[in-house]
Amino acid sequence: MRIGEVAERAGVSVRALRYYEEQGLVIAGRSPSGHRRYPESAVERVKFIQLLYAAGLASKAIRQILPFLDTLVATPQMTRRLMDERVRIRGQIDALTMAHDRLDELIRLSAEYENTPAPCSATPRRAH
Repeated sequence: MRIGEVAERAGVSVRALRYYEEQGLVIAGRSPSGHRRYPESAVERVKFIQLLYAAGLASKAIRQILPFLDTLVATPQMTRRLMDERVRIRGQIDALTMAHDRLDELIRLSAEYENTPAPCSATPRRAH
């Protein structure tokens, strides 16, 4: 599959796909004319990489996780790394949930007080 097709199906730019290749996250073969050729599995791999980036993982961390995706063989260090990342992501989810709940509370209050005029407590400043 050509680079443009992988990029389109995975929802990334061609530039991002080239970057993933530079980082060793995606491997492309080459056609006789030198064009990149990707396996069908590259689309799902790129989508997974995007999820990991969105979750805050750096390229180095992703590169350490991807071999397990390919082989389904995990070392104790790999398992520990996966668990650590899951804990970190859970912390982000919990923080986002708290922010979400607080916003819900503020939205409820703003709807309740929407038509209530607010007193102006600011006093005009005098020019010197």
